[in-house]
Parts: sequence; structure tokens; C-alpha cells
Amino acid sequence: MLAMTEPELLAFLASAFPRLDVKPFSIDRLTSQELVLRLATNEDHIRPGGTISGPTLMMMADTATWLLLTSQIGPVALAVTTNLNIHFLRKPTMGALIGKATMLKRGKRIATAQVELTTDAQPDLVAHATVSYSIP
Repeated sequence: MLAMTEPELLAFLASAFPRLDVKPFSIDRLTSQELVLRLATNEDHIRPGGTISGPTLMMMADTATWLLLTSQIGPVALAVTTNLNIHFLRKPTMGALIGKATMLKRGKRIATAQVELTTDAQPDLVAHATVSYSIP
């Protein structure tokens, strides 16, 4: 059972992080255990060499996990990242960045998810992350 819908999640993201431009984000799929987030990349997300930057990939993994957790527990802005481990696997080609977050375990105080990152132009994984959140 989901605690929040896709539009509610994106509206809550915008209110909880008012400095974050949420317009480039969209949710492709949301189930009780999985969320697929899309980020329309632009020049702000590019590093020298013409590829999507590592900080953008980390932001995507963290944001996808936060949204997935929030979809399960409701609008709890103070759930915070306790660990983010990422493996950069290959140079991402330019295009929309896609993060598939899957909840591995959610307890009363800690939740852990994995995030597979690809681009719409490159179906092979560009990065893989595990992310843990503390639930207040």
C-alpha cells in the first residue's frame, strides 16, 4: 500500500527541498517496492569530457531512494541518508538519467535500497548504488 501518489511525491520533494529544481524530474513507475525516477539532464549535470557528472549520479540515487521511502511512510521530510555507496561502472552517454530504486529492507528505523542507474540512450548500467536511510 502506497502512502503517497506520484504527483504528491514530486510536490512534497519541491516543498521539502525548495532550492532543488524538480521540474526535470519525473516518475516513470511506482510500486510498493520500486520507483523509477527520470532526470532530464542539461548543461548543469555535465562534467568536462561531455558526460553526466558523478555528483549528478549520486543525487539521482539519493533522490530516488528518498522518494521510494517517502512513498511508503508518507511525508516525513526528516528521513535522512545514513550511507550511500556507489560504483561507477561506465561513462554515461548523454540523455535522460534513469534511476530504478528497489527497497531491499525497511525496518522501523533504517531502510536500505539499491539503485540501478542507466540513461535512455544506454541500457547498460552506468552506476549501481546502495543507499540507507534513517527513519525518524
